[in-house]
Amino acid sequence: MSKTVFELVDQLPKDNMTVKALRALDFVVPGEWSNLVGFENTIRTVTGETDEELIQQIGDRAIVLYNDKSEGYQRALWLYQTIDSAGSALGAAAMANKVAQNVPFLSMLGNLTPKPEKAQTIDLSLKLVVELLAFCQINGLPGDSIGDFAGALGDYGGESLMRMAALVCFDGLIPLGPDFIMATQSWIEKLSPSDLQENQAFKSISSMIPGGNPAGQLGFIGQSFGSVSGWMSSFVSDRGLTPQNVMGHLQSFVEISADKVDYVGAFLDMTTNYYEHTGVQTLARRLIERAVAEI
Repeated sequence: MSKTVFELVDQLPKDNMTVKALRALDFVVPGEWSNLVGFENTIRTVTGETDEELIQQIGDRAIVLYNDKSEGYQRALWLYQTIDSAGSALGAAAMANKVAQNVPFLSMLGNLTPKPEKAQTIDLSLKLVVELLAFCQINGLPGDSIGDFAGALGDYGGESLMRMAALVCFDGLIPLGPDFIMATQSWIEKLSPSDLQENQAFKSISSMIPGGNPAGQLGFIGQSFGSVSGWMSSFVSDRGLTPQNVMGHLQSFVEISADKVDYVGAFLDMTTNYYEHTGVQTLARRLIERAVAEI
């Protein structure tokens, strides 16, 4: 039995590797993200409501909306969860456990190899496509609404903006360097449909990607990435982001030695599920906002 929406929000970790990594990014989007946990707590925070009866009504309505299969909320959650689990290997639980015990980062590197650049760029572009698809599902738009999504990015805030900040920093800057946007675009141009089909993340979510076949889907992925490359590029330059300053902030939350920077992308991949974590928070917020509007 899959979890109910209130269980998902109630069971979000208050502090783990994902939360630590996201807190390290507060300097990128100051004050945008606080780790909202608990369904009722989220209702109170989003609405400012104190009336118990109204809080109950809002919660009930949000649950009905989430459970309605004709709405896109469950598909959006599935996307967030699936793209994260594709990124992390089997060792994630064991590693997260070690992190909790403050075992030095170095002792875990035996299990890690940095992803080749090609795989890393495919994963980055697929995460971006997942954000677009989930945005369309949550807002009741057709799955190929690239323009709507690109336009809405400018209005992103809260946990949604934090998710994009993490995408840029953890899946872009750290593993691929300061030119990650150009690097990704040039890789996408070189990819063949069979490169995509060999990718675990693509295999997991391909049923949801518009395009009809791998060649068409590759085109859609390239278009999606192209449509937000300007936003990402401004995001990085406006904030003066570099792999070095992101690493510096991470190091204040997580023990990482400077000579192992190559491994940090793989380490974050294995120990964090920031898409699912912030995705659940985004879903809860959208459901609650809509429930309030409908009551």
